[in-house]
Amino acid sequence: MTMGSPTQKWPGLSLFLPVFCAVLTADQISKQIMLDLVFNPPRYIEIGLLLNIVPVWNSGMSFGMLADGGLAVRIGLTVLAFAVSGWFVWMLPKLDRLQRLAGAAIAGGAIGNAIDRLRFGRVVDFIDFHIGAWHWPAFNVADAAITIGAGLWAYSILFGQETNET
Repeated sequence: MTMGSPTQKWPGLSLFLPVFCAVLTADQISKQIMLDLVFNPPRYIEIGLLLNIVPVWNSGMSFGMLADGGLAVRIGLTVLAFAVSGWFVWMLPKLDRLQRLAGAAIAGGAIGNAIDRLRFGRVVDFIDFHIGAWHWPAFNVADAAITIGAGLWAYSILFGQETNET
């Protein structure tokens, strides 16, 4: 009796796992580079008319929400990241291809930020997009992946084909 590969036993893993790993790796490598380049000592690097690299420690979640929540928020967000990522893996056999891609991007980003919370107690943000004096809140690769994944997930729900899996 031969054992099948994990991707044969768990449909969707062959798409989910590489995307998840790529997002997580890109996030963690970019954060380490930025920690070395702009966080110590703190520096502000102008890339162009619309983009800067800046050192920002985010103790909350997106856009700095819940930044004053302390340890409870840090633990809660970390647990939530692992729970959501686990849910995506558990649901893989029932998800369509676009949802698997979206879930992998969301999970990779969520775990990337959770790693920061475990390592530093806060998240490393460094991408400062702006138009003139109007600045979008600083973000990172994980945040971008979560946003793209959420957009893909919403698209799949609004415009995707219904599957009749039993």
